[in-house]
Amino acid sequence: MANNKYDPNLQKKIIRLHLEEGRSVKSLTDEYNLGSRTLRYWLDKHREECKINPELKNESDILLVNQKLRKELAEAKNENDFLKKASAFFAKEID
Repeated sequence: MANNKYDPNLQKKIIRLHLEEGRSVKSLTDEYNLGSRTLRYWLDKHREECKINPELKNESDILLVNQKLRKELAEAKNENDFLKKASAFFAKEID
C-alpha cells in the first residue's frame, strides 16, 4: 500500500544508488525522507523480481559489478596517492 505513494522512477533510482554506489539504507532513507522499512521492502521486492526476470537479474548483476569496480578503483587511487607521498618523502631524505 505504501508503495503507491512513491514514484516508480524514484524507487528505481534509490535501488540503483544502493546497488551500484553502495549507499547505505540509512543514508538513502535520510536523504529521501523514507522509512527504512519502505526501502527494505523495495529492495526485497527487487530481489524477488530478479529471481523470476533474467533481464532484471542481469541488470542487477551489472550494477553490483560496477559497485565492486568503483570500490577497487578508489582503493587503487588511495594506494597510488600514498605511494606518491612516500616517494616524495624519501626523495627529500636522500637530498
